Parts: sequence; structure tokens; C-alpha cells
Amino acid sequence: MPAALCRLPDARLAPLRDAYAAATADRRQSTFVGAAALLVAILVAGNVAEVDIGKMLANIHRLPDYVVRIFRLDDGRPVWMDVRDWMWGFTYWMKLMGETVLIAYLGTVTGAIGGFVLCFAASANIAPNRWTRSAARRCLEFCRTVPELVFALLFVQAFGLGPLPGVLAIAIHTAGALGKLFAEAVENIDMGPVEGATSCGASRIQAIRYAVMPQVASNLASYALLRFEINVRGAAVMGFVGAGGIGQDLIEAIRKFYYPDVSAMLVLIVLCVTTIDLATERLRHRLLGWEQQR
Repeated sequence: MPAALCRLPDARLAPLRDAYAAATADRRQSTFVGAAALLVAILVAGNVAEVDIGKMLANIHRLPDYVVRIFRLDDGRPVWMDVRDWMWGFTYWMKLMGETVLIAYLGTVTGAIGGFVLCFAASANIAPNRWTRSAARRCLEFCRTVPELVFALLFVQAFGLGPLPGVLAIAIHTAGALGKLFAEAVENIDMGPVEGATSCGASRIQAIRYAVMPQVASNLASYALLRFEINVRGAAVMGFVGAGGIGQDLIEAIRKFYYPDVSAMLVLIVLCVTTIDLATERLRHRLLGWEQQR
């Protein structure tokens, strides 16, 4: 009896069923059109990029063969059978890895300072006028749009081989990336404290110092730590173009087919990056947790 009472008459259910069927058909049609458009885009992109599926499948076995080869010593034994022979350059490689971390660190600090300075000019709620905001945003876009390797190549041509081109390349790209994130964090603040500070006669810098920074400081630090993780990985690749760090020896070992050396340096890079990622992740979580508790 209760079930019968809850059931609507067929005359009232029919329009609802028709509306549901129409909505379902529209959803299916939209999904089909979206999937077809995605497939067409993939095919066009593959055609423009000259992706040859047959050639890829015919040569895909070389990848696992290469991975197996780099984890074998020159005499054919697995590398873990003689770790001393495998890690013969451990001290030197760790020195290069330290150089890579320092390149990433200095580039991150310099870029974070640049992004911090520009973020207030790029924020819609803090920027003094539209032209200043537009100029700051275009500058940040340029810095983060040009790939780091392109900047590194330019600076290698200008300053020669070494860590300096890597630091400059990472700093410029980091300034663009962090400036965007910092500006978005500033735009999401509560403007009440800012209006209160300015109404009491505070200057723009004082309002930023005492009304804006307390609201965004932990988020800015979290973004900077996250960017440092990314830059450590990027700094390892900078050496491919001569911008210092362990990447220079890694690309040389790859070109000269020093297979055990390639795997040894890759393992050191992975371990170092993983350690830094775990450490900075804990710091970021603590900063965000502290911000939520305020």
C-alpha cells in the first residue's frame, strides 16, 4: 500500500520519462561528439607530427633492451653483482649532483624574488592601474612561456659552459611561473584588512606588508617549495646543453655508450630528487596546515 501511494499516475510520469530520455540522449550525443572530436584531433596531431605506429611497434623492443643493457656491467653481469665497479664515480657524481641541487636552489630563490616583486603589479585587486597590471602579466607570460632549455642555450652562448646559464634560465622561468601563482593567491585574499589599513593612512607597501602578506605568506612559501622540486629535476636536464650539473656527464655517458655509468647516474638522480620531494612535501603540508589553523 505505501508503495502504491508513492507512485505517480502514468499521465504525470510520462512527461518526466520523456524529459529524462531526451536529457540522456543529449548527454550521449555530446559524449559521442566529444569523443569523435578528440579522435580527429589525435589523428591530425599524429599526422602532423609524422607518428608512424608501424615503425614504433617494430622498434619498441629496443627500449626494454636498452634498460636491461644499462643495468649490466661491461662483462655482462648485473650491476648489483659488483656495486663498487658500478658506482666507481660515486664521489664525483655526488659532487655534480650537489651542484645540480645548488643550481636549482639559487634559481628558485632568485626566481621567487622576481615573481614576488611582480605578483602585486599583476594582481587585479592590488595593481595601481590597468596598464601596470597588463605589462606585469605580459612579462610573466613571456618568462614562463619560453622553455628553460631555450633560455639555457641562449645563456650558454653568452656566458659559456657552466652553472651560471642554468641558474639564469631556471630563475627566469621560475619568476614567470611563481609570479602567476603568487598573483592568483593575492587576488583571492579578503580585501577587508587592506581597506582598513589604507583608510588609516597606510601606504601601498604598508598595506601589502601588514594586510596582504599575513594572508598569503604560507601559500607563497608552499608554491616556492613545490617549484624547487620541479627545478631540481629541470636542473638535471640543463646539463644536456652545457649548463652545469650532473646532466653534462649524463649526456656524455649516453653518447659514448657507457651503459653502467648511465644507470648509476640515473639512480643517483632519482634518489636525490625523491629525497628532496619527500622533504619539501612535508614542509608544504606543515605550512598549509599552519595556515588552516589560523
